[in-house]
This record gives sequence, structure tokens and C-alpha cells, in this order.
Amino acid sequence: MLDKEVYNQLFKPSFSKKTQVIFWDGSVKEYGETSGEPAFKITFHEKIPVKDLMNNASLALGEAYMEKRIEIEGNLQELIYDVYNQAEGFFHNNNFKKWLPKEKHTKKQSQTDIHSHYDLGNDFYELWLDSTLTYSCAYFATPEDTLEQAQINKVHHILDKLFIQPGETLLDIGCGWGTLILIAAKEYGVKASGITLSEEQYHHIQEIIKKENLEDQVSVRLMDYRDLKDEAYDHITSVGMFEHVGAENLQEYFKIVEKNLAANGTALIHGISRQQGGAKNGWINKYIFPGGYVPGVTELVGHMTENDLQLIDLESLRRDYQLTLEHWTKNFHDVKDQVIEQKDEAFYRMWDLYLQACAASFQASNIDVIQYLLVHPNNNNIPMHRKG
Repeated sequence: MLDKEVYNQLFKPSFSKKTQVIFWDGSVKEYGETSGEPAFKITFHEKIPVKDLMNNASLALGEAYMEKRIEIEGNLQELIYDVYNQAEGFFHNNNFKKWLPKEKHTKKQSQTDIHSHYDLGNDFYELWLDSTLTYSCAYFATPEDTLEQAQINKVHHILDKLFIQPGETLLDIGCGWGTLILIAAKEYGVKASGITLSEEQYHHIQEIIKKENLEDQVSVRLMDYRDLKDEAYDHITSVGMFEHVGAENLQEYFKIVEKNLAANGTALIHGISRQQGGAKNGWINKYIFPGGYVPGVTELVGHMTENDLQLIDLESLRRDYQLTLEHWTKNFHDVKDQVIEQKDEAFYRMWDLYLQACAASFQASNIDVIQYLLVHPNNNNIPMHRKG
């Protein structure tokens, strides 16, 4: 009975929509709304130890879902969204998130962390990303845009903000599979360079450079951002990168941006931020993004200004990332059999949970994604207002 009391303490404040919980002993309890049919059904095939729930409920429940010790009927994103919206729910209750991983972000560890996620295989990402292989928030000019069009929109949105001119230089820190630097070179006439720690991404970009004879316009290096040496680029971009550097390295990260940005240059830094302050998630950090940390907005702006960078524009794309993740989730569901064949069912359930939980988190404003446009002080050589 004591175990059931802990479960009740966990669930009672966590749902507003009617949610039926079927426990391991066959007993049933309902939470949230009292009328109508349940919006969600959660079945526990076995009991999760109370100690695990008390240490970190998100981690314990996430692992149980991966391993099919829990089954959920109903829309998983909407269930998680409902929990995020409850101020006293277990996502916000410190009684159920005591344990968080202790992490380090040495160059060697960062390489290992990036390899664990981004080097799962290009064939894996090709299954469910769009043809540009862009794995970051898209920009939907209208909700009807295709995912591919929205990803191309995003690249143009970033490059237009930078006031780029032909013949200038661009550095992309954490360049992914290269869509941004390739478009910058081919459509904007700049000399574009990217750096990445992912071997799969590096080889993919190298193949495109050779195939399209872009050796004089595009280059890519397999290197840590901390090894950049004051190269004075006209423009710097970094998309979905600072979430990986760790709280203790954010000051150095923005110092490197400042040192490598030309006097009259512009930098566009795009990443997941929290308006409520920095945070990490035990389950995400253990299974999806080792070393991940989502910084707070004021934390980031503090590091920018402390490094003598001027913030001249800030734009939230929170709803764009929710929609991006919903596209990815649909694509991922469409290739379920292929993913299970490549990996296994536990991996599929893990990634499905990750994609839908992140969509719910953006939907609930628990996390945000923000573009920060930066210049050196006293830069009066750019237009007074950005495009778009």
C-alpha cells in the first residue's frame, strides 16, 4: 500500500485530462477529469521501484516505457503536454527529480558524446529527415510548408539576417550535414567553412564538395570549436550547437565567437534555450544527448555581453520547432519497421518518446529555440534593421 501511495502522490497532481492507470496487480485508478472516457490509459506491466521514482521520475518512467514495462494508449505527445501544464506535476516537482547526471565536457568527452548521437549512421537519419538532412528547427513561412521547404526557409532566414554580401567569408560552428554552408556558397556567393565533431557528417559534406566541384568555395574540418584560432570571419553561424558545450564552457564558447568574428561582422547563434532558466533532463542526458544542457536566456545573454558582443536581435521559433518535431515524428512512425530492423524495438520506442516529448516540451513553453544576432560594439556598418 505504501508503494501505491507514492504512485498516487506522483500522478494525482500531474493530469488534467482524464487518465486511467492500470497497476501491475490489476487495480485501476483514474486521475484528472472525472467525466467522459479516458483520454489516456497507462498500463504498468510490472511495478517500478519507488526508490527509482523518487530519484528521478522522468528517468524511471522513460526507461520503463522503452522496455515495454509501461504501455500507453492515446497520443503520447498530448499526454506529456498535459503533464508539463500541471504546475505541481512530476516534471516540476523536485521531490521526483533529485538525481541528475554529473558530466564533463573535455574535448575527448565532447567527441564521444557527439559520436553517440550524430554518428548513429547517415542511413538512419536519411530514413526520417528531409532530403537536406537538416536536423534542427525549421522555419515555417506557413504551417502548410513541407518539412524540406521549411528547412530551406530556415537557412535563408539565417543568412538574410546576417546581411551577407558576395565574396565574404562564413564560418558555421557545428555545421551538421552542411546544408547551410552549401546554400551560402552556391546562392549567396560566400566562401563558407564548417566544423563538426561528427565523422559521418564530415564525410557526407566532403562527398558533396567533390561531387559539385565546390573545393574553392566550401570547406569542412573535423575539429573541436575550442581549437579555432582567431580566423576573423565576416559572418559566423552556429545552429543547435551550444546545447552540447556544457554550462561551464558557455563563457569560452562565446569568447571564441567574439575572437573569430571580424570587426564589422555578424554572428547568428541559434539554439534551444529556456526562458525559465537553464535545465537538463535525466532521461534525455542518459539516452539521447549525453552532456546536453539547455541554457537559460538570461544566462546566455550574460555570456554574450561579458564577451563584449552586442545582441541586436532576438527571435523565438518555439512553435516552429514543435511543428518540426511533429513532422519528424510522423516520418519516424512511417519507417518504424526499418528502424526496428536497423536497431531494435527498444531503440525505436526510445526515439519515439524523445521526439514526442520534445514536441510537447516546446508546445508547453518548457523549452524554447531562439536566434540571437550578435555584432561587435560600435558596428554601424550594417543596415539598421534585419530582413524578415
